[in-house]
Amino acid sequence: MTILLTGLTAATMRGGYGLIHDAAIALDDGRIAWVGAMADLPEAYRLLDRHDLGGRLVTPGLIDCHTHIVFAGHRAAEFEMRLQGASYEEIARAGGGILSTVTATRAADQAALTAAALRRLTAMRRTGTTTIEVKSGYGLTVADEVKLLRAARALAGLSPVTIRTTHLAAHAIPPEFKGRADDYIDQVAIPSLHAAHAEGLVDAVDAFCEGIAFSPDQVARLFNAASALGLPVKLHAEQLSDLNGAALAARHNALSADHLEYLSPTGVAAMAKAGTVAVILPGAFYTLRETQAPPIAALRAAGVPMAVATDCNPGSSPMTSLPLAMNMACTLFRMTPLEALLGTTTHAARALGLTDRGQIAPGLRADLAVWDADHPAELCYPIGAEALSQTIIGGRLDA
Repeated sequence: MTILLTGLTAATMRGGYGLIHDAAIALDDGRIAWVGAMADLPEAYRLLDRHDLGGRLVTPGLIDCHTHIVFAGHRAAEFEMRLQGASYEEIARAGGGILSTVTATRAADQAALTAAALRRLTAMRRTGTTTIEVKSGYGLTVADEVKLLRAARALAGLSPVTIRTTHLAAHAIPPEFKGRADDYIDQVAIPSLHAAHAEGLVDAVDAFCEGIAFSPDQVARLFNAASALGLPVKLHAEQLSDLNGAALAARHNALSADHLEYLSPTGVAAMAKAGTVAVILPGAFYTLRETQAPPIAALRAAGVPMAVATDCNPGSSPMTSLPLAMNMACTLFRMTPLEALLGTTTHAARALGLTDRGQIAPGLRADLAVWDADHPAELCYPIGAEALSQTIIGGRLDA
């Protein structure tokens, strides 16, 4: 599809917002061919079919770089328990938390999991998301982890949104391996990684490094297996305590370290040196009623790129809206609107290892979000009100 978008303000996200007023964007074969002021439009693009956007704001399509949308069941009862004073860790140790979702997910077939995830993905698309990462982690057997990744991959045939899949078998220790985390890594996490990789189901490998999950040494063994397969890694790190997970991730040249509420100065420095993206997840912080925020000022000062994601999951962040996550990142963590938008475009692309999106520039994929807004700061400003007018995915206009 070759088309010229006109009557717009472009937030290219190059050198800040990179605003271009009275702009035009030429799209050709799913890519951005040209972007600039309408007055500077090259002759070669003047005869293209035009689509006037009526003065709306155009940004890169939003990228949700941390989600868990393939699961069955819900955890509303745990929401009530937290309101009565139970902590995340107390719920998990009592057999709730991730393990309650595991029970429901194991009982569901692949088709049901895909159908449920598609509903969540559709809701995300309606808020401007054009690329999403989807993790496994609710099966915790070799067969069930592969089932979840197949279900995630199947979404690509049902939606134009780009799907990136992440193996997260090292998410929790199932009851049958209680007290045997090392055996779980050797008998489930690594074998399921090999099985899923053999089917072409894995784009990256993740783990939960925490006292209620896996130790740094156990994570390192999984990461070594990922490296042997040529797969990049990322890590749930420092969410509930400081186990130096971010530094471990940095040593393995991780794409990202995520959560980071208890991140130390040593971890910040390691991430900065390695170029590891900090993925900020305000939805989980909000839902769990945490009080220790990630060290945004220290990450900013060290030049660590910060992404923002929904962490959409049934327990700690049942949220599908990236604009709401951006609002939370600004309000709860004092990120700036520019940082929040960079965090759901440029830096989110980097957190997924994608170099073909996240900005509006010639040669990049034509994934765009069109907003009923005058300035990008308006995207972070409303609480729960969506300003999306339409999305353009792979150069195709969305109704």
